[in-house]
Amino acid sequence: METFNKRPQRRTRFQETSVAYICLIPALLGLIFLTYLPLLGVLGISMTNWTGLKTPEFIGFHNYIELFTTDPYLKDSIIATIYFAILSVAGSMIYSLFIAMLLNRKIPARGFFRAVFYVPFVLPAAAIYVGWSWLYEANFGFFNYLLSEMGFDKILFIADSSYVVPSLSLIAVWLSGNLIVIFLAGLQNVPTVYHEAAEMDGASAWNRFKHITLPCMTPIIFYNLLLSLIANLQVITPALSLTNGGPGNSSRFMTYLMYDQAFVNYKLGYACATTFIIFAILAVFTGVLFKTSHRWIFSEGGDDK
Repeated sequence: METFNKRPQRRTRFQETSVAYICLIPALLGLIFLTYLPLLGVLGISMTNWTGLKTPEFIGFHNYIELFTTDPYLKDSIIATIYFAILSVAGSMIYSLFIAMLLNRKIPARGFFRAVFYVPFVLPAAAIYVGWSWLYEANFGFFNYLLSEMGFDKILFIADSSYVVPSLSLIAVWLSGNLIVIFLAGLQNVPTVYHEAAEMDGASAWNRFKHITLPCMTPIIFYNLLLSLIANLQVITPALSLTNGGPGNSSRFMTYLMYDQAFVNYKLGYACATTFIIFAILAVFTGVLFKTSHRWIFSEGGDDK
C-alpha cells in the first residue's frame, strides 16, 4: 500500500522536473551560443597569428609568451586597470549608498532628485566625457578656475600621470546611478520595526546604521560590489574618449590595450590573448569576492551566509 502511494508522488516529481528542464532549455541555448561558444572561439583565435586580412596560422601559446615576456605595455596596463577599479569601486559604493540613504528619507521633491542622480547613468557616453573634458581643461576648465580662485596651483587632471586615473575614477563614481537605484530598493526593504525598537532603546543614528541598516544591506552591497567590480575592470570608454591611454601608459587599461592591438595594429590573435588575461583577472577578483562573502553577508535568520 505504501509503495502504491509513492508512485503518484514520483510521477508528479518527475513531471515537475521535466517541465523545469524544458523551461531551462532557452536559457541554456543562450548561454551555449552567446557565451560559451564565443569564448571558445576567442581562445582558439588567441592561439593563432590572425590579422583579419589573411588565413590564420596556429602558433600555440606564442601570443601569451610574447605578452608576458616582451610586451612593453602589459605590466603598466594591469596596474592601471586594477588601480582604476579599486578607486572606482570603493568610491562608487560609498557615494551611491550615501546618496541612496539621503533619497530614502522623506524630503521635498524626492522623486525629482532620484531622477537627477540616475540620469548620468543613461546619458550618452560621448556627451558625458566631452562635458568632463571641459571641466578638466588645464587652462580654462571649471575645476582649475575654482582652484585658482582659492589660491591653489592649477592641476593637469588628465594630462598628468599622477592625476589621470583618480580623475577618470571620479567620473565613474558620478556615473553610478544604477547602484543608487539598487541601494534605494534595498533600503526600502530594511524592516522598520528594527529601527523603531532601536530608537526606543536610545540607539543613535550611527548605531542604527551600523547594527541594523548595514547588516540588512549586505546582500545588496555584495551584488553592487560584484556589478561595479566587473564593470570597472573592463573600463575602456574614458581612455578612448579623453586620454588615448596617456599620458605615457598611465591610463592604458587592459581593454584599451586589447582595442589597440585588434583595431589599430590588426593583431587579432594577440588581442584575443589579451582578452583571456582580462578574463583571468576578472575570475580572480570575483572568485575572491565569492569566497569571502560568507564572512560578512548577513542572512535574515541572523546567521552568516
